[in-house]
Amino acid sequence: MLRDITFANPEFLFLLFGIIPLVGWYWWRNRKLHATLQISTTQPFRTLSLSYKQVLRHALFALRLIAISLLIMALARPQSSDAWEDSSTQGIDIVMALDLSSSMLARDFEPNRLDASKNLAMEFITGRPNDRIGLVVFAGESFTQCPLTTDHAVVLNLFKDIKSGLVEDGTAIGMGLATSITRLKDSKAKSKVVILLTDGVNNAGEISPMTAAEIALTYNIRIYTIGVGSKGTAPYPVQTPFGIRYQNMKVEIDEDVLQQVAESSGGEYFRATDNNKLREIYTRIDEMEKSKMEVKKYRKKNEEFVSFLLLALGVLLMEVVTRYTVLRSIP
Repeated sequence: MLRDITFANPEFLFLLFGIIPLVGWYWWRNRKLHATLQISTTQPFRTLSLSYKQVLRHALFALRLIAISLLIMALARPQSSDAWEDSSTQGIDIVMALDLSSSMLARDFEPNRLDASKNLAMEFITGRPNDRIGLVVFAGESFTQCPLTTDHAVVLNLFKDIKSGLVEDGTAIGMGLATSITRLKDSKAKSKVVILLTDGVNNAGEISPMTAAEIALTYNIRIYTIGVGSKGTAPYPVQTPFGIRYQNMKVEIDEDVLQQVAESSGGEYFRATDNNKLREIYTRIDEMEKSKMEVKKYRKKNEEFVSFLLLALGVLLMEVVTRYTVLRSIP
């Protein structure tokens, strides 16, 4: 009953301090209430123990104090409150376009570019519960792995299943963007975003990255591009007669094109050279693309003094009944 209780007249609670002198008076009065009897010796009384009535006689005064306290609290008008929120969320529609070309298996990231990109992208998705997320993958061609959805568990599971080799090898950045734009063009969201992550140069597909960027601008879609790869060289997987071997090869990312694509659509280009830098990039995009939420709070107060009053009367009745029955005293 005392949970979420406030008082309309809290000044009455100061009356509770009056209980302190009452306790002092009770102690002083009972200190002198001892019957006297002249006898030759107290030896017969030493083995006698206190009865339960002698122990419980102080409970009568305690019950009286509890009743007084509850009455004071009733005077202070205790009130409980019911609060609820009416919230409206403007989520963002985000399509994540991920490069699956064989070069994404390079090990300048831990454990490699693809797995690092997947893990950090999943962290990003987990932190945006109000947004619709879609997933597009591309290499030599592109396809939709998951359409826009608020069921992030589905998106995360599909992210885990992504691996290099699902599609023909190559780097069709323009096609990856075009497929992402197709998923967003009919969206009614106020903010539509593509996050494209690649580690190479557009060398496949029928649509150039800049053409895709122009289409994105038409549909008011922002594109954030991320170039993944360390500076200089990196260990790339190479197929040999003895299986996959890793050879240090020059990192080639068409940063000029990625930057033009991003800027022409109102987005931004980022370069990730290691896991930490990639995490920082996702954090920055997360801060730039925050969902807008309008929250209205409502509060209803309910008078609770009747409960305190009835409880006080119940305790007082218990004290009176006990005083004149179980703990009745004879003058």
